[in-house]
Amino acid sequence: MPIYQYQEILPNGEDGECFEVSQRMSDPPLKVHPVTGRAVRKIFVAPNLPTRYTEAATKSKLTNENVEKHGFTRYEKDQVSGMYHKTAGKDKRAPDVVNANNLKKMQQKGLL
Repeated sequence: MPIYQYQEILPNGEDGECFEVSQRMSDPPLKVHPVTGRAVRKIFVAPNLPTRYTEAATKSKLTNENVEKHGFTRYEKDQVSGMYHKTAGKDKRAPDVVNANNLKKMQQKGLL
Protein backbone atom coordinates (compact mmCIF):
# COMPACT_ATOMS: atom_id res chain seq x y z
CA MET A 1 0.00 0.00 0.00
CA PRO A 2 1.25 3.51 -0.74
CA ILE A 3 2.25 5.91 1.99
CA TYR A 4 0.67 9.35 1.86
CA GLN A 5 1.76 12.51 3.65
CA TYR A 6 -0.64 14.82 5.42
CA GLN A 7 -0.21 18.08 7.29
CA GLU A 8 -2.28 19.11 10.26
CA ILE A 9 -4.01 22.51 10.07
CA LEU A 10 -3.91 24.29 13.44
CA PRO A 11 -6.98 26.20 14.73
CA ASN A 12 -5.32 29.54 13.87
CA GLY A 13 -4.85 28.37 10.24
CA GLU A 14 -1.10 27.75 10.48
CA ASP A 15 0.59 24.56 9.34
CA GLY A 16 0.97 21.92 12.00
CA GLU A 17 2.62 18.53 12.25
CA CYS A 18 3.33 16.47 9.11
CA PHE A 19 2.66 12.76 9.28
CA GLU A 20 2.46 9.73 7.02
CA VAL A 21 -0.38 7.26 6.61
CA SER A 22 -0.40 3.96 4.73
CA GLN A 23 -3.63 3.84 2.71
CA ARG A 24 -5.08 2.09 -0.30
CA MET A 25 -5.22 4.18 -3.43
CA SER A 26 -8.99 3.71 -3.48
CA ASP A 27 -9.40 5.07 0.08
CA PRO A 28 -10.65 8.65 0.35
CA PRO A 29 -8.11 11.18 1.68
CA LEU A 30 -8.18 11.88 5.41
CA LYS A 31 -10.07 14.95 6.56
CA VAL A 32 -8.99 14.89 10.24
CA HIS A 33 -5.85 13.87 12.15
CA PRO A 34 -6.30 10.28 13.44
CA VAL A 35 -5.08 11.25 16.94
CA THR A 36 -5.90 14.91 17.54
CA GLY A 37 -9.04 15.17 15.40
CA ARG A 38 -7.84 18.45 13.84
CA ALA A 39 -8.31 19.17 10.15
CA VAL A 40 -5.59 17.94 7.78
CA ARG A 41 -4.65 18.40 4.16
CA LYS A 42 -2.91 15.97 1.85
CA ILE A 43 0.62 16.93 0.78
CA PHE A 44 1.73 15.85 -2.67
CA VAL A 45 5.37 14.81 -2.87
CA ALA A 46 7.44 13.12 -5.55
CA PRO A 47 7.56 9.34 -5.10
CA ASN A 48 10.82 7.83 -3.90
CA LEU A 49 11.62 5.35 -6.64
CA PRO A 50 15.08 3.79 -6.73
CA THR A 51 16.35 4.10 -10.28
CA ARG A 52 20.05 4.80 -10.12
CA TYR A 53 21.31 2.19 -7.68
CA THR A 54 19.03 -0.72 -8.36
CA GLU A 55 20.27 -4.28 -8.58
CA ALA A 56 19.68 -4.31 -12.34
CA ALA A 57 21.60 -1.05 -12.87
CA THR A 58 24.55 -2.35 -10.86
CA LYS A 59 24.52 -5.66 -12.69
CA SER A 60 24.56 -3.94 -16.08
CA LYS A 61 27.55 -1.81 -15.05
CA LEU A 62 29.54 -4.85 -13.94
CA THR A 63 29.33 -6.83 -17.15
CA ASN A 64 32.63 -8.22 -18.46
CA GLU A 65 32.44 -5.92 -21.49
CA ASN A 66 31.99 -2.81 -19.33
CA VAL A 67 34.78 -3.87 -16.95
CA GLU A 68 37.19 -4.30 -19.88
CA LYS A 69 36.05 -1.07 -21.55
CA HIS A 70 37.04 0.90 -18.45
CA GLY A 71 40.42 -0.80 -18.15
CA PHE A 72 39.74 -3.07 -15.18
CA THR A 73 40.50 -6.75 -14.68
CA ARG A 74 38.07 -9.13 -13.01
CA TYR A 75 39.02 -12.33 -11.24
CA GLU A 76 36.59 -14.91 -9.92
CA LYS A 77 37.50 -17.53 -7.34
CA ASP A 78 37.26 -21.19 -8.28
CA GLN A 79 35.54 -22.89 -5.33
CA VAL A 80 37.32 -26.21 -5.90
CA SER A 81 40.96 -25.11 -6.24
CA GLY A 82 40.77 -21.73 -4.46
CA MET A 83 42.58 -20.13 -7.39
CA TYR A 84 41.41 -16.91 -9.06
CA HIS A 85 40.74 -17.02 -12.81
CA LYS A 86 40.67 -13.92 -15.00
CA THR A 87 37.19 -13.47 -16.46
CA ALA A 88 37.54 -9.95 -17.85
CA GLY A 89 40.37 -7.58 -18.71
CA LYS A 90 42.97 -7.18 -21.44
CA ASP A 91 46.01 -6.07 -19.41
CA LYS A 92 48.96 -8.23 -20.48
CA ARG A 93 50.56 -7.87 -17.03
CA ALA A 94 47.58 -9.59 -15.40
CA PRO A 95 48.01 -13.40 -15.40
CA ASP A 96 45.15 -15.69 -16.33
CA VAL A 97 45.28 -17.60 -13.01
CA VAL A 98 46.60 -16.50 -9.59
CA ASN A 99 46.35 -17.74 -6.02
CA ALA A 100 45.00 -15.55 -3.20
CA ASN A 101 48.45 -14.52 -1.87
CA ASN A 102 49.71 -13.43 -5.28
CA LEU A 103 46.46 -11.58 -5.95
CA LYS A 104 46.94 -9.51 -2.79
CA LYS A 105 50.55 -8.68 -3.74
CA MET A 106 49.42 -7.62 -7.22
CA GLN A 107 46.80 -5.31 -5.69
CA GLN A 108 49.42 -3.72 -3.43
CA LYS A 109 51.71 -3.07 -6.41
CA GLY A 110 48.85 -1.40 -8.24
CA LEU A 111 48.64 -3.97 -11.00
CA LEU A 112 44.95 -4.60 -10.31
